Amino acid sequence: MSNLSHSISAKKRLATHDVEQNEPKRARDKGSFTHYSSKHADTGDFASSSKPLNTENLVKTRLLIISDTHAMEFNPSNKPLQRADVAIHCGDLTDNSKIDQYQSAIRLLKDLNAPLKLVIAGNHDFAMDDAVYQKNMVETQRLDSSISRELWAQEFGEQGEARKIFEEARDAGIIFLQEGSHSFTLKNGAKLTVYASPFTPSDSRGEIGLDWGFQYHLDDGHDYAIEKGVDIAITHGPPRGIMDHKQRGCPDLFKAIAHARPRVHCFGHVHRSWGAKLVKWKDEMGETPSHFTAIDNAGCVLIENLSRLKGSNFDTPADTQEKKEKLERYTRERCCNTSHCRENADPLQYGEQTLFVNAAFKGDAEGLMEQFPWLVDIELPMAGGDVANYNHE
Repeated sequence: MSNLSHSISAKKRLATHDVEQNEPKRARDKGSFTHYSSKHADTGDFASSSKPLNTENLVKTRLLIISDTHAMEFNPSNKPLQRADVAIHCGDLTDNSKIDQYQSAIRLLKDLNAPLKLVIAGNHDFAMDDAVYQKNMVETQRLDSSISRELWAQEFGEQGEARKIFEEARDAGIIFLQEGSHSFTLKNGAKLTVYASPFTPSDSRGEIGLDWGFQYHLDDGHDYAIEKGVDIAITHGPPRGIMDHKQRGCPDLFKAIAHARPRVHCFGHVHRSWGAKLVKWKDEMGETPSHFTAIDNAGCVLIENLSRLKGSNFDTPADTQEKKEKLERYTRERCCNTSHCRENADPLQYGEQTLFVNAAFKGDAEGLMEQFPWLVDIELPMAGGDVANYNHE
């Protein structure tokens, strides 16, 4: 292990810095899709009209969702083989933000069979957060004078080098998303509007050691400016109370999701809460909605989680056999799939339901070493189509 790696691994990692990102620019047409983005895009509002959704102008769209790969790469036995219209990576591309780990992440993304691959950073990817990158370099040199800027750059790259790796991968359909709203015209003819944010809360205010990237203190909060009309929210962390193990999710994020009600909210960060759940919203939820007040629990559908896969002392022989068969199926298919289109048992009712997906790939010591990517079928509006919205204010 190098002096730098040893020095860093011995430090306590704390995160206190919130960074303001530059507003993303309008991107060129890459052939298979068209991309427009803005910090606060006007993606439309839910119309006051109560007329039904025009289902003739909806396009079935397949999503492949993964998160928290932490510099891992696929091997021949776990690489997803299914083709998707869009692949989504919800952050923690790396384990400790070293430059070679970003190259590993690019190879993993190129292995995904999708023409468009949308990517955000996570807290482990601090080299993408310019202010935290600089702070960590200065602090490391202060604590260990033998670490020169050159030695630091050998492991973590120069400032901005990690972003450049992703810019150079655009021709492979890999798009690194800044915080904000982004719209795409997909190859299948659908229009996709996403909101992206890498930010997660931290409950620490440390002054010593390496900071994680893209974090804020819970007391300070964060403005998740999710517009109504967004199809998919892509965040690194979960909202408070939904697949967030011991309520590690953010209350501000929950409020933003509850008001915007996207079709899908995908994330990772909390590895032990891998799974998916179709949530039904209450008609009345107040001005400050929480998971206690805004969710109609009777109308929710739990699709899968780790407790339904792991063994338990309370399992009957039938439970054990069912879990074994599901694990074998997911391992064989190399993903967990769920479909919420018109012909399915649980079609997604836009404006009334949101599908939440925790797609953390890396497991923990107490469970699966590797968890499963999610293959999700939904319906999106056709580009230029006349698709009615719902009023749920």
